[in-house]
Formats: sequence, C-alpha cells, structure tokens
Amino acid sequence: MIIIQLNQRQQKIIEIVKENQPITSENIASMLNVTRATLRSDLAILTMTGILDARPKVGYFYTGVNQINLLGNDIKEKKVEDMMGMPVVVKKDVSLYDVIVEMFLSDVGSIFIIDDQENLCGVVSRKDLLKATIGGLDINKMPIGMIMTRTPNVVTVKREDSIVLAARKIIEHEIDSIPVVDMDDEHNVTKVIGRISKTNITKLFLEIAGE
Repeated sequence: MIIIQLNQRQQKIIEIVKENQPITSENIASMLNVTRATLRSDLAILTMTGILDARPKVGYFYTGVNQINLLGNDIKEKKVEDMMGMPVVVKKDVSLYDVIVEMFLSDVGSIFIIDDQENLCGVVSRKDLLKATIGGLDINKMPIGMIMTRTPNVVTVKREDSIVLAARKIIEHEIDSIPVVDMDDEHNVTKVIGRISKTNITKLFLEIAGE
C-alpha cells in the first residue's frame, strides 16, 4: 500500500489535532490564520483517508497515519478528463439577472463566460454576483462581462492534466471549480470543454475508498 503524500498544511493540521484533540474546525482555522472554507478540502481528505476522525459537536481526533486506506497510485493516475463534468457557460453580454437565474437553476458555484467566438474570456462566482447585487447595480441591464474575472487571471486546467494538479489549484486559489480547456495558442483559441469542482474530487476519493 502506498501512502498519499500530504501537503504542508495538511501535515500542520495533523500536528494541531494531535496536540489539541478534540478540536473544532473553527479552532484549527484560527490557529492557522485561515478561514474554515479554506480548510474544508484538507479536512475532507484527512477524514476520508482515516488519519482524522470527526464527531459532531465535539471536533476532530487523530487516529493515525497507518490507517490510510487509499492507494496513492490510483489517485495520481487519474486525469482531469476522467472526472470532469459539463461546464455551465454564458455569453459575456448576458445580464447579471440571467446569470443569477442560471447559477441557481444549474446549482453551481461558478459560471464560465465566453465571447462571441465561444472562447473563454472570464469566470463569475456566487460571491461576485452577491457583491454586484449589494452594490446596487442594475442586474437587469448590467452585462456579466462588466464584473467577471477576466482571462488571463482565470485558473484553468487541460484534459490531460492530473486530478491532483486540479485539486491543488482549487485549494491554493480557494475557488469552487476550474474550467477544463482546449487551447490553441497559434490561433488564440481557448475552448471550454469541461469543469472540475470540489464535488468531482470528493466523489473520486469515495470511489477509490470503495464507498
């Protein structure tokens, strides 16, 4: 059996739990000076691999690295194209109102924005839409292109990338999902062909764990 290589923050979480168990996620986040949302993926990995145990209204306990039951090679061999889902895309001139409706009907945390040639040109999250509505913008007239995060500041992956790389990008950039793209630098084309989210990655861990 091959032990999964843990990142630096996951190792620090283990140390904190061992020294302070039982401890809540709020207290762990406070000690690391990060938000609870930032730790969500790390804690999910550590509990699903059996290193930590979580009890409602009590907190996290250390159970031991020897109890890891996931095969590292199985995870490393998985590619983005093996796990990606269908992307939710809208044109950049669509109104904020229509994007809000689309987001809740599709039940996603982010929507990818494309231009008239259907190339990726931006992304918008629930937080972006919330800021826009609180800011008093006319959501019926304002095009989504005015508030989106624009390329090249959009984090992307390719279909041949490893799922580990996608997971690392989601954690490091604290985002809900990543567009999977086909890129043609010669013709300046970036087509959205899929979507990798925290849910996809969680399902992968459960699949490998046999759940």
